[in-house]
Amino acid sequence: MLVTGGAGFIGSHLVRNWLQAHPELRIVNLDRLTYAGHVASLRDIDRRRQVFVHGDVRDRRLVAGLLTAYQPSAVVHLAAESHVDRSIDGPAEFLETNVAGTLALLETATEYWRKLAEPEKTRFRFLQVSTDEVYGALGPKGAFAETTPFAPNSPYAASKAGADHLARAFCRTYGLPTLVTHCSNNYGPFQYPEKLIPLTILNAAERRELPVYGDGGHVRDWLHVSDHVDALDRVLERGQCGEAYNIGGGVELTNLELVGRLCDLVDAHVSDGLPTRRELIRFVADRPGHDRRYAIDDGKIAKELGWTPAVDFGDALRTTVAWYLSHRDWAATVLAGRYDRERLGVQCNQKSATCM
Repeated sequence: MLVTGGAGFIGSHLVRNWLQAHPELRIVNLDRLTYAGHVASLRDIDRRRQVFVHGDVRDRRLVAGLLTAYQPSAVVHLAAESHVDRSIDGPAEFLETNVAGTLALLETATEYWRKLAEPEKTRFRFLQVSTDEVYGALGPKGAFAETTPFAPNSPYAASKAGADHLARAFCRTYGLPTLVTHCSNNYGPFQYPEKLIPLTILNAAERRELPVYGDGGHVRDWLHVSDHVDALDRVLERGQCGEAYNIGGGVELTNLELVGRLCDLVDAHVSDGLPTRRELIRFVADRPGHDRRYAIDDGKIAKELGWTPAVDFGDALRTTVAWYLSHRDWAATVLAGRYDRERLGVQCNQKSATCM
Protein backbone atom coordinates (compact mmCIF):
# COMPACT_ATOMS: atom_id res chain seq x y z
CA MET A 1 0.00 0.00 0.00
CA LEU A 2 0.94 3.65 -0.36
CA VAL A 3 1.12 5.55 2.93
CA THR A 4 1.48 9.33 2.87
CA GLY A 5 3.04 11.08 5.85
CA GLY A 6 4.60 7.84 7.04
CA ALA A 7 7.58 9.58 8.68
CA GLY A 8 5.34 11.54 11.04
CA PHE A 9 4.10 10.53 14.47
CA ILE A 10 1.05 8.43 13.60
CA GLY A 11 2.45 7.43 10.20
CA SER A 12 5.67 5.95 11.58
CA HIS A 13 3.69 3.90 14.10
CA LEU A 14 1.34 2.73 11.37
CA VAL A 15 4.20 1.61 9.11
CA ARG A 16 5.97 -0.17 11.97
CA ASN A 17 2.90 -1.88 13.43
CA TRP A 18 1.33 -2.91 10.12
CA LEU A 19 4.55 -4.44 8.81
CA GLN A 20 4.74 -6.51 12.01
CA ALA A 21 1.08 -7.52 11.84
CA HIS A 22 1.05 -8.39 8.12
CA PRO A 23 4.12 -10.39 7.00
CA GLU A 24 3.04 -10.20 3.35
CA LEU A 25 2.65 -6.42 3.34
CA ARG A 26 4.99 -3.97 1.58
CA ILE A 27 4.61 -0.25 2.15
CA VAL A 28 5.57 2.66 -0.07
CA ASN A 29 6.10 5.55 2.36
CA LEU A 30 5.77 9.01 0.80
CA ASP A 31 6.73 11.92 3.06
CA ARG A 32 7.80 15.51 2.40
CA LEU A 33 9.88 15.52 5.62
CA THR A 34 8.63 18.84 6.92
CA TYR A 35 9.62 19.89 10.43
CA ALA A 36 7.41 17.14 11.95
CA GLY A 37 8.44 14.27 9.66
CA HIS A 38 11.78 12.58 10.32
CA VAL A 39 13.59 9.53 9.03
CA ALA A 40 14.91 9.22 12.61
CA SER A 41 11.47 7.86 13.47
CA LEU A 42 11.87 5.06 10.88
CA ARG A 43 15.33 3.72 11.72
CA ASP A 44 14.15 0.45 13.25
CA ILE A 45 11.82 -0.43 10.34
CA ASP A 46 12.73 -3.20 7.87
CA ARG A 47 13.91 -1.36 4.75
CA ARG A 48 13.32 -4.42 2.58
CA ARG A 49 9.59 -4.06 3.15
CA GLN A 50 9.35 -0.27 3.24
CA VAL A 51 10.16 1.85 0.19
CA PHE A 52 10.75 5.39 1.45
CA VAL A 53 10.18 8.22 -1.02
CA HIS A 54 10.92 11.85 -0.19
CA GLY A 55 8.21 13.79 -1.98
CA ASP A 56 5.00 15.81 -1.90
CA VAL A 57 1.45 14.49 -2.36
CA ARG A 58 0.83 17.53 -4.59
CA ASP A 59 3.40 16.21 -7.07
CA ARG A 60 0.92 14.38 -9.30
CA ARG A 61 3.56 13.02 -11.63
CA LEU A 62 5.51 11.51 -8.72
CA VAL A 63 2.40 9.97 -7.13
CA ALA A 64 1.14 8.60 -10.45
CA GLY A 65 4.54 7.02 -11.03
CA LEU A 66 4.50 5.36 -7.61
CA LEU A 67 1.00 3.99 -8.14
CA THR A 68 1.92 2.60 -11.55
CA ALA A 69 5.21 1.12 -10.36
CA TYR A 70 4.03 -0.50 -7.13
CA GLN A 71 0.32 -1.19 -7.83
CA PRO A 72 -0.89 -0.68 -4.25
CA SER A 73 -4.22 -2.06 -3.12
CA ALA A 74 -4.77 0.94 -0.84
CA VAL A 75 -3.75 4.54 -0.25
CA VAL A 76 -3.64 5.58 3.42
CA HIS A 77 -3.52 9.37 3.61
CA LEU A 78 -1.94 10.76 6.78
CA ALA A 79 0.17 13.58 5.28
CA ALA A 80 -1.05 16.81 6.85
CA GLU A 81 -0.14 19.92 8.76
CA SER A 82 -1.63 19.17 12.16
CA HIS A 83 -0.85 21.73 14.89
CA VAL A 84 -3.65 24.16 15.73
CA ASP A 85 -1.29 26.88 16.98
CA ARG A 86 0.72 26.80 13.76
CA SER A 87 -2.51 27.08 11.75
CA ILE A 88 -3.31 30.28 13.62
CA ASP A 89 0.06 31.72 12.63
CA GLY A 90 -0.08 30.53 9.01
CA PRO A 91 -3.39 29.16 7.70
CA ALA A 92 -2.34 29.23 4.03
CA GLU A 93 0.12 26.35 4.44
CA PHE A 94 -2.63 24.26 6.03
CA LEU A 95 -4.97 24.87 3.11
CA GLU A 96 -2.24 24.06 0.61
CA THR A 97 -1.18 20.81 2.26
CA ASN A 98 -4.42 19.56 3.76
CA VAL A 99 -6.93 20.63 1.11
CA ALA A 100 -5.01 21.07 -2.16
CA GLY A 101 -2.77 18.12 -1.27
CA THR A 102 -5.71 15.85 -0.57
CA LEU A 103 -7.42 16.95 -3.78
CA ALA A 104 -4.31 16.17 -5.85
CA LEU A 105 -3.96 12.76 -4.21
CA LEU A 106 -7.62 11.92 -4.71
CA GLU A 107 -7.51 12.87 -8.38
CA THR A 108 -4.35 10.88 -9.02
CA ALA A 109 -5.69 7.89 -7.10
CA THR A 110 -8.96 8.02 -9.06
CA GLU A 111 -7.11 7.93 -12.37
CA TYR A 112 -5.11 4.91 -11.15
CA TRP A 113 -8.17 3.12 -9.73
CA ARG A 114 -10.19 3.50 -12.94
CA LYS A 115 -7.52 1.61 -14.91
CA LEU A 116 -7.35 -1.35 -12.54
CA ALA A 117 -8.70 -4.70 -13.65
CA GLU A 118 -10.89 -6.85 -11.45
CA PRO A 119 -10.61 -8.01 -8.72
CA GLU A 120 -7.98 -5.34 -7.89
CA LYS A 121 -10.41 -2.54 -8.69
CA THR A 122 -13.04 -3.81 -6.25
CA ARG A 123 -10.42 -4.43 -3.56
CA PHE A 124 -8.85 -0.95 -3.74
CA ARG A 125 -9.43 1.54 -0.87
CA PHE A 126 -8.54 5.18 -0.14
CA LEU A 127 -8.42 5.88 3.60
CA GLN A 128 -8.56 9.55 4.67
CA VAL A 129 -7.27 9.87 8.25
CA SER A 130 -8.79 12.87 10.01
CA THR A 131 -9.54 14.40 13.41
CA ASP A 132 -12.43 14.95 15.80
CA GLU A 133 -11.65 18.68 15.65
CA VAL A 134 -13.74 18.97 12.47
CA TYR A 135 -16.85 18.69 14.67
CA GLY A 136 -16.08 21.84 16.66
CA ALA A 137 -16.66 22.05 20.41
CA LEU A 138 -18.90 20.23 22.88
CA GLY A 139 -20.61 21.41 26.02
CA PRO A 140 -20.14 19.60 29.34
CA LYS A 141 -22.16 16.61 28.13
CA GLY A 142 -22.48 14.55 24.97
CA ALA A 143 -20.01 13.17 22.43
CA PHE A 144 -19.25 13.48 18.74
CA ALA A 145 -20.99 10.89 16.55
CA GLU A 146 -20.38 10.32 12.86
CA THR A 147 -23.63 12.20 12.21
CA THR A 148 -22.49 15.30 14.13
CA PRO A 149 -22.39 18.28 11.71
CA PHE A 150 -18.97 19.72 10.96
CA ALA A 151 -18.34 23.04 12.72
CA PRO A 152 -14.54 23.63 12.68
CA ASN A 153 -13.25 26.50 14.78
CA SER A 154 -9.56 26.68 13.81
CA PRO A 155 -7.86 26.94 10.41
CA TYR A 156 -6.42 23.46 11.01
CA ALA A 157 -9.83 21.94 11.71
CA ALA A 158 -11.34 23.76 8.72
CA SER A 159 -8.63 22.41 6.42
CA LYS A 160 -9.21 18.84 7.61
CA ALA A 161 -12.97 19.25 7.24
CA GLY A 162 -12.43 20.37 3.65
CA ALA A 163 -10.26 17.33 2.97
CA ASP A 164 -12.87 15.01 4.50
CA HIS A 165 -15.62 16.52 2.36
CA LEU A 166 -13.47 15.96 -0.73
CA ALA A 167 -12.96 12.30 0.16
CA ARG A 168 -16.71 11.83 0.57
CA ALA A 169 -17.42 13.72 -2.65
CA PHE A 170 -15.00 11.58 -4.66
CA CYS A 171 -16.84 8.49 -3.46
CA ARG A 172 -20.27 9.88 -4.26
CA THR A 173 -19.31 11.58 -7.54
CA TYR A 174 -16.64 9.37 -9.06
CA GLY A 175 -17.16 6.08 -7.26
CA LEU A 176 -13.69 6.03 -5.65
CA PRO A 177 -13.95 3.65 -2.66
CA THR A 178 -13.05 6.04 0.16
CA LEU A 179 -13.16 5.69 3.94
CA VAL A 180 -12.79 8.50 6.50
CA THR A 181 -11.79 8.25 10.17
CA HIS A 182 -11.96 10.86 12.92
CA CYS A 183 -9.72 10.25 15.93
CA SER A 184 -9.35 11.91 19.30
CA ASN A 185 -6.04 13.26 20.65
CA ASN A 186 -3.17 10.80 20.15
CA TYR A 187 -0.19 10.25 22.45
CA GLY A 188 2.83 7.96 22.52
CA PRO A 189 6.49 7.82 21.39
CA PHE A 190 7.82 9.77 18.39
CA GLN A 191 5.31 12.64 18.67
CA TYR A 192 6.83 15.97 17.67
CA PRO A 193 7.47 17.98 20.87
CA GLU A 194 5.16 20.87 19.97
CA LYS A 195 2.18 18.83 21.19
CA LEU A 196 1.03 18.95 24.82
CA ILE A 197 2.29 15.64 26.20
CA PRO A 198 5.87 15.51 24.84
CA LEU A 199 6.28 19.27 25.31
CA THR A 200 5.24 19.03 28.96
CA ILE A 201 7.49 16.02 29.61
CA LEU A 202 10.60 17.62 28.15
CA ASN A 203 9.97 21.02 29.75
CA ALA A 204 9.23 19.45 33.12
CA ALA A 205 12.40 17.37 32.97
CA GLU A 206 14.41 20.58 32.46
CA ARG A 207 12.31 22.51 34.99
CA ARG A 208 11.08 25.01 32.43
CA GLU A 209 7.78 26.76 33.07
CA LEU A 210 4.74 24.75 32.00
CA PRO A 211 2.18 27.02 30.31
CA VAL A 212 -1.47 25.96 30.54
CA TYR A 213 -3.94 27.81 28.32
CA GLY A 214 -6.79 29.72 29.98
CA ASP A 215 -8.06 28.09 33.16
CA GLY A 216 -6.81 24.62 32.18
CA GLY A 217 -10.35 23.29 32.03
CA HIS A 218 -10.36 22.34 28.34
CA VAL A 219 -11.19 18.64 28.01
CA ARG A 220 -9.69 16.18 25.54
CA ASP A 221 -10.19 12.45 24.95
CA TRP A 222 -6.83 10.62 24.81
CA LEU A 223 -6.06 7.73 22.44
CA HIS A 224 -2.79 5.82 22.40
CA VAL A 225 -1.26 5.81 18.94
CA SER A 226 -1.00 2.00 18.84
CA ASP A 227 -4.75 1.73 19.45
CA HIS A 228 -5.30 4.27 16.69
CA VAL A 229 -3.29 2.39 14.06
CA ASP A 230 -5.00 -0.86 15.05
CA ALA A 231 -8.35 0.83 14.47
CA LEU A 232 -7.19 2.11 11.07
CA ASP A 233 -6.19 -1.44 10.15
CA ARG A 234 -9.67 -2.63 11.09
CA VAL A 235 -11.36 0.15 9.10
CA LEU A 236 -9.27 -0.61 6.03
CA GLU A 237 -10.02 -4.33 6.33
CA ARG A 238 -13.74 -4.25 7.16
CA GLY A 239 -15.05 -0.70 6.72
CA GLN A 240 -17.80 0.09 4.25
CA CYS A 241 -16.86 2.39 1.38
CA GLY A 242 -18.23 5.89 1.72
CA GLU A 243 -18.55 5.58 5.50
CA ALA A 244 -16.89 7.53 8.32
CA TYR A 245 -15.74 6.02 11.63
CA ASN A 246 -14.94 7.74 14.92
CA ILE A 247 -11.96 6.41 16.89
CA GLY A 248 -11.70 7.37 20.57
CA GLY A 249 -9.67 6.37 23.59
CA GLY A 250 -12.43 6.77 26.17
CA VAL A 251 -10.19 8.81 28.51
CA GLU A 252 -11.38 12.37 29.15
CA LEU A 253 -9.11 14.71 31.10
CA THR A 254 -8.81 18.45 31.47
CA ASN A 255 -5.50 19.86 30.29
CA LEU A 256 -4.69 20.84 33.86
CA GLU A 257 -5.34 17.30 35.12
CA LEU A 258 -3.14 15.85 32.40
CA VAL A 259 -0.25 18.27 32.98
CA GLY A 260 -0.43 17.54 36.70
CA ARG A 261 -0.18 13.79 36.11
CA LEU A 262 2.75 14.30 33.77
CA CYS A 263 4.52 16.40 36.42
CA ASP A 264 4.10 13.60 38.97
CA LEU A 265 5.44 10.99 36.55
CA VAL A 266 8.47 13.09 35.66
CA ASP A 267 9.10 13.67 39.38
CA ALA A 268 9.08 9.90 39.87
CA HIS A 269 11.62 9.37 37.07
CA VAL A 270 13.88 12.35 37.73
CA SER A 271 14.42 12.68 41.45
CA ASP A 272 16.43 15.84 42.10
CA GLY A 273 15.30 16.73 45.62
CA LEU A 274 13.58 19.91 44.43
CA PRO A 275 9.90 20.85 44.84
CA THR A 276 7.26 19.09 42.78
CA ARG A 277 7.15 20.08 39.14
CA ARG A 278 3.49 21.02 39.56
CA GLU A 279 4.90 24.32 40.87
CA LEU A 280 6.15 25.03 37.32
CA ILE A 281 2.57 25.31 35.98
CA ARG A 282 1.69 28.80 34.77
CA PHE A 283 -1.72 29.85 33.45
CA VAL A 284 -1.36 31.89 30.26
CA ALA A 285 -3.68 33.69 27.84
CA ASP A 286 -5.97 31.22 26.11
CA ARG A 287 -5.61 30.09 22.50
CA PRO A 288 -7.83 32.06 20.10
CA GLY A 289 -10.96 30.04 19.29
CA HIS A 290 -9.98 27.31 21.75
CA ASP A 291 -12.55 24.47 21.71
CA ARG A 292 -13.69 23.74 25.25
CA ARG A 293 -14.31 20.00 25.06
CA TYR A 294 -13.99 17.03 22.72
CA ALA A 295 -15.38 13.54 23.32
CA ILE A 296 -15.83 10.64 20.92
CA ASP A 297 -18.77 8.28 20.57
CA ASP A 298 -17.08 5.24 19.04
CA GLY A 299 -20.10 2.98 19.19
CA LYS A 300 -20.22 2.61 15.41
CA ILE A 301 -16.73 1.17 15.00
CA ALA A 302 -17.28 -1.06 18.04
CA LYS A 303 -20.60 -2.42 16.78
CA GLU A 304 -19.88 -2.71 13.07
CA LEU A 305 -16.16 -3.52 13.02
CA GLY A 306 -15.58 -4.99 16.48
CA TRP A 307 -12.89 -2.52 17.52
CA THR A 308 -12.41 -1.04 21.01
CA PRO A 309 -9.29 0.52 22.56
CA ALA A 310 -7.06 -1.99 24.34
CA VAL A 311 -4.32 0.16 25.91
CA ASP A 312 -4.55 1.10 29.59
CA PHE A 313 -4.12 4.87 29.83
CA GLY A 314 -2.26 4.92 33.16
CA ASP A 315 0.29 2.32 32.09
CA ALA A 316 0.72 3.87 28.65
CA LEU A 317 1.20 7.37 30.05
CA ARG A 318 3.96 6.06 32.34
CA THR A 319 5.73 4.31 29.47
CA THR A 320 5.33 7.39 27.28
CA VAL A 321 7.01 9.57 29.89
CA ALA A 322 9.79 7.02 30.27
CA TRP A 323 10.29 6.88 26.51
CA TYR A 324 10.75 10.64 26.10
CA LEU A 325 13.06 10.86 29.09
CA SER A 326 15.25 8.07 27.67
CA HIS A 327 15.14 9.40 24.09
CA ARG A 328 16.16 13.01 24.56
CA ASP A 329 18.67 12.49 21.75
CA TRP A 330 15.75 11.86 19.37
CA ALA A 331 14.00 15.01 20.61
CA ALA A 332 17.18 17.06 20.20
CA THR A 333 17.62 15.75 16.66
CA VAL A 334 14.09 16.53 15.47
CA LEU A 335 13.98 19.92 17.19
CA ALA A 336 17.43 21.18 16.16
CA GLY A 337 17.19 24.49 14.33
CA ARG A 338 13.42 24.17 13.89
CA TYR A 339 11.65 24.80 17.17
CA ASP A 340 12.80 25.77 20.67
CA ARG A 341 9.55 24.80 22.40
CA GLU A 342 8.30 28.38 22.37
CA ARG A 343 4.59 29.15 22.33
CA LEU A 344 3.01 29.38 18.87
CA GLY A 345 -0.33 30.78 17.70
CA VAL A 346 -0.26 33.93 19.80
CA GLN A 347 -1.96 36.96 18.27
CA CYS A 348 -0.20 40.06 19.63
CA ASN A 349 -0.62 43.79 19.36
CA GLN A 350 2.98 44.99 19.25
CA LYS A 351 2.17 48.52 20.49
CA SER A 352 0.24 47.47 23.54
CA ALA A 353 2.09 44.15 23.98
CA THR A 354 -1.23 42.47 24.73
CA CYS A 355 -1.74 38.95 23.45
CA MET A 356 -4.80 36.88 22.79
